[in-house]
Amino acid sequence: MAVQVLRYKTAASFGWGVHADGMVCPLEGDWTTTGAFLTGGGVEAAYTATDFTAPLSDLELLSPVTSDADYICQGLNYASHLCEIGRDPRDAVHNIFFQKAASCICGPGDDIVRPAHVKALDYEIELGLIVSSDITGPVSVTDDDLHEFLAGVVITNDVSARDVQVSHEQFNKAKSYRTFGPTGPFLVLLSRDEWRRYGELELVLSVDGKERQRGEASDMIHKPGATLTELSEIRDLKSGDMIATGTPGGVALKVPGKLAMLIGAFMSPARRSEIITRRAQSDPDYLRPGNTVKCSIATPDGRIDLGKLENRVVGPASRTR
Repeated sequence: MAVQVLRYKTAASFGWGVHADGMVCPLEGDWTTTGAFLTGGGVEAAYTATDFTAPLSDLELLSPVTSDADYICQGLNYASHLCEIGRDPRDAVHNIFFQKAASCICGPGDDIVRPAHVKALDYEIELGLIVSSDITGPVSVTDDDLHEFLAGVVITNDVSARDVQVSHEQFNKAKSYRTFGPTGPFLVLLSRDEWRRYGELELVLSVDGKERQRGEASDMIHKPGATLTELSEIRDLKSGDMIATGTPGGVALKVPGKLAMLIGAFMSPARRSEIITRRAQSDPDYLRPGNTVKCSIATPDGRIDLGKLENRVVGPASRTR
């Protein structure tokens, strides 16, 4: 059975626990990081938890992915997202990787802070894969043996400053502002059989109660097994690292027509940024202070449920948590 692990704080302490039916079993263990939890007996403790005595509502939940982890991202990995930006998924032959600063990670109920200079603030619900143990050389991974390399899954929201992304011509800066990575509420541990069901997971994001994104993980172009294999050929991975696997269609960013795109190719980044910023100021789909973003990921039968993220968007002087 999929196990919902959480990290929390109270007035007196920090800790890890297991959630079931609104109640939490606190776990005994001094794990300061996600990697330490996964390699230091936390998984075993979670699977044998029995003393569910703490109401979930009494706890302040933190991200179950700690900021020492690498936040690795796949870009343009859902066919529906490629279609909405005018690309043919059949042409997506290369896996696109980039990295967000892990200091952007925040909790499942924390505020998303929109910097004063950012006008085109966008959302991207993503399924996060959590590495279970260190990978220091090439490995060959299939979707049938994911359980040997991955501990579980989380919800993460790849918040993005599109005007910065366009004007600075890079992802890292536009996606790494503090609070631009709400993650949680649960790290859901999966068995071998449960990993075989990852394609059934449905990703849903809404803003102020209006659905913006809905898609299934089966829509991924580059699947988790192939992605882990390729990453291991390039770089080391450590226990607790998160791989955000891309987002389905429905983001706020709109792609102009072919003629406008052709003209835009000859524009300077500053000019393109000026245009996207001007459009964002009148486009209600971009996030503004006062909006509430909700994310959920689960299988239709609810047997694998990653919980819900709910984050309010605030201005730089309004952050409350």
